[in-house]
Amino acid sequence: MASGHRSVDPLQLLLQSIGAAPVFRWADFILPSTLQLSPLLEILLEPVSCPDTCCRLQLGLQEALVNAVRHGNAGDPSKCLRVRRILTPNWLIWQIQDEGIGLPPQARSASLPDRLDANQGRGLFLIHQCFDDVRWSRRGNRLQLACRRYQTPAPVVSGAGDSLGPSVPA
Repeated sequence: MASGHRSVDPLQLLLQSIGAAPVFRWADFILPSTLQLSPLLEILLEPVSCPDTCCRLQLGLQEALVNAVRHGNAGDPSKCLRVRRILTPNWLIWQIQDEGIGLPPQARSASLPDRLDANQGRGLFLIHQCFDDVRWSRRGNRLQLACRRYQTPAPVVSGAGDSLGPSVPA
């Protein structure tokens, strides 16, 4: 399922141990547009060690993936989802991209609908509650979700790290 995992070589580990450079790792997943998400969610959440955080992130990721299948790809099983999991010293990041036309900026509100018993409208609010940072691509068909890592990161030399935010070029 993973199509591009960058492993860490011994030189990178040595550089990290002396604080010379942050280590970034990622894995790409290309999968059919399906609502059978449990195996994928397990893989996407492997780096999350805290059970409470894992449950919260699983809820948000599942909502984002379901939205991508149902709304972005309109439930079309011939379309694919692309998911990239990025691990940095300070952030866990997931990018979810569908093959749809994209969600317009005015529809990206993170507020609850006026009627809480409405059939739709709570998903984006829920996603924003589950993650520390939520960003959309200009087109609106790629969603980036980020969770801050609350561990002591390796020192960063010359300010080249990712401490200012989870922005990752696509």
